[in-house]
Amino acid sequence: MPSRPARNPATAPVSAVIGVDSSTQSTKAAVVDTATGRLLAVGRAPHTVTGQGGARESDPEQWWQALRTAVAAALAESGLDPAAVTGIAVAGQQHGLVTLDAEGRPLRPALLWNDTRSAPQAAALTAALGGENWLNRTGSVPVASMTASKWQWLRENEPATAAATAAVRLPHDFLTERLTGAAVTDPGDASGTCWYDPATQGYDPELLALTGIRADMLSTVAATGATRAGHLTADAARALGLPAGIPVAAGTGDNMAAAVGLGLGAEGLLDHPVVSLGTSGTVFAATRNRPHSALLAGFAATDGTRLPLGCTLNCTLAVDKVAELLGLDREDAVPGGEAVLLPFLDGERTPDLPAASGLLHGLRHDTTRQQILGAAYEGAVVAVLRALEELPLDAPDAPLRLIGGGAKGTMWVETVRRLSGRAVILPDSGELVALGAAALAAGAATGRDPVALATEWGTGEGRKLPAVPRDTATWDRVTSVLDRAAPALLTTHP
Repeated sequence: MPSRPARNPATAPVSAVIGVDSSTQSTKAAVVDTATGRLLAVGRAPHTVTGQGGARESDPEQWWQALRTAVAAALAESGLDPAAVTGIAVAGQQHGLVTLDAEGRPLRPALLWNDTRSAPQAAALTAALGGENWLNRTGSVPVASMTASKWQWLRENEPATAAATAAVRLPHDFLTERLTGAAVTDPGDASGTCWYDPATQGYDPELLALTGIRADMLSTVAATGATRAGHLTADAARALGLPAGIPVAAGTGDNMAAAVGLGLGAEGLLDHPVVSLGTSGTVFAATRNRPHSALLAGFAATDGTRLPLGCTLNCTLAVDKVAELLGLDREDAVPGGEAVLLPFLDGERTPDLPAASGLLHGLRHDTTRQQILGAAYEGAVVAVLRALEELPLDAPDAPLRLIGGGAKGTMWVETVRRLSGRAVILPDSGELVALGAAALAAGAATGRDPVALATEWGTGEGRKLPAVPRDTATWDRVTSVLDRAAPALLTTHP
């Protein structure tokens, strides 16, 4: 659903909401017609990510400034009177560790989800309780991405900063607190910390004790559904140019918001898998079934269902880097032939190989640059689809909903079709994370179920591509190389 031209305020809808997607690379603010889900405008502002090797950091204050810039741009493009805005919600990149002093100021740049320096701490946490125990308690085994692992890294490497920390926030609830003054998160994003138990819907006291953090340092976890975190404060309203006092939803993580935007959940589609191709590659589905796999993060959804998710670190950016090295356009690729390329350029999360680097195997004299690039696509897609096989779904043959920047690329789409052997749906709507956040904002403003609202809006509908025969030869070749190489990749240093 592309952005529309600016409208005359006289014809503007009676009410609109703003959904914010604060991702790794940028902030997007979508102005959405509350009644129809029509995307009226999108404002954008970039983020800066710093760090070398395994480090990935951003200044949280930059996220707040980017939110202000993106909202102002969206309002200007929409032509709306700001008084028409009746609610706002933030969806953000998951897992990031934001440490605040007693005045609510960041003590250091946030450690982002794709910062792999905490891999040793993740391994130590896993060993302390055992992977099976972690799965039973949180639905996930600690990896470098998880917030608890990052907190352990901070305690060991920057003890003075850890000791000075009065509060720990996730990226999305840091921004929600700036909007409302209230430290509130939601079950979905909380479930990515490795401190939260989706079964009891609360922080696990033993896990907090194990990691040396107090519950009063963390955001309160809101109830499921269309929950208000609070109302827009006067200071935040002045900063954003919006009416003071409008409802602010509790918001959620970016993957949970995308699920809402697609209409997945108790009031919509259950057990229908989604493959998202972006900076990271993810596969997830809303289900009532309890996941139990070390390849998955056992997340909660925003509405009380579960959202098991597999995530790879290396997806579109890694393949684009291979294209750059080869001097090719990203679409100038063909199937890899005998070549196998595992594009683990930043280490990897699924499979858990945080110190890995890329691996190229099977070169011949007649191997072409285009085949090597095609092999990079295949390696990235196989890594995502292996996690798909672990999802505990009751609809095993449901089509894949393909979203993210990669879903706009022909080679990405055709590689997913060829290696999955499943039908694919390409939703017409863009900015699904922001649209999901907008549905949460509308739910907070109206009291309605956000998933049901998104279903009525039709934001998950799109073009369906039929299944093609599965390329089992390529699948077997890539998985064989991956399985044989994993022990060596585990000890490779970037």
